[in-house]
Amino acid sequence: MGTLDGKVALVTGAGRNIGRAIALHLARDGAAVVVNGRSDRAAIEAVAGEIVAMGGKALAHLADVSDPHAVAQMAEFAAARLGGIDIAVSNAGLRRQTPFLDMSFEEWREILAVALDGAFILSQAVVPHMIRRGGGAIIGLSGISTHIGTPNRAHVSASKAGLEGLMRALAVELAPHGIRCNCVAPGAIDTLRGASAGTLPATRGDATVPLRRKGSVDEIAAMVRLLAGPEGGYVTGQTIHVNGGAFLT
Repeated sequence: MGTLDGKVALVTGAGRNIGRAIALHLARDGAAVVVNGRSDRAAIEAVAGEIVAMGGKALAHLADVSDPHAVAQMAEFAAARLGGIDIAVSNAGLRRQTPFLDMSFEEWREILAVALDGAFILSQAVVPHMIRRGGGAIIGLSGISTHIGTPNRAHVSASKAGLEGLMRALAVELAPHGIRCNCVAPGAIDTLRGASAGTLPATRGDATVPLRRKGSVDEIAAMVRLLAGPEGGYVTGQTIHVNGGAFLT
């Protein structure tokens, strides 16, 4: 018996890397998981298949998190197929490196539409289901960039700063409903970077980390799992940094 038995989780951007690890960790502890992605159906179906293969319950669902209608449909899909929603992880995001003066407004809006607007849209879609279930947990994936001032990522940093502010505000507003809202801010994590993400910034190399290594996706997923479960029941409105000491609060 896992401590998340009977819970339903929805994880956005769960086809690979950190999102995949989060989905697997929640499932291993008993949660039924909706594995979301924007366009790669094969990837999210593979993750759902991994969960089913280990004895868990999972459904894959394509939806663009910046589309309110698509996200509302996804929330209704989760509730209808699995009984409700208890945990929502806003992990979907785009990583780009563009000098500020070369950054178009269209690119700026594209980044914010996924990481910040997407978290707003997801939260509005899942909160009514959580209220009906007597509570829940919303976790946003932030990052170290917004705290240390990484060059060429003004849009990413702004989106994550907004995400952290959104979670703090929701933590207070939704507390009477038993809904906890937090962020996890990874440092340099060993992931497969998409071409648009560019190379890892020099300020994020192993030599800048006191523990002298990158983190693993499982270390991030473990923190999300803690915040999602009963062990994190008295934690809300926080940004938890998982970065090997690269940024100290």
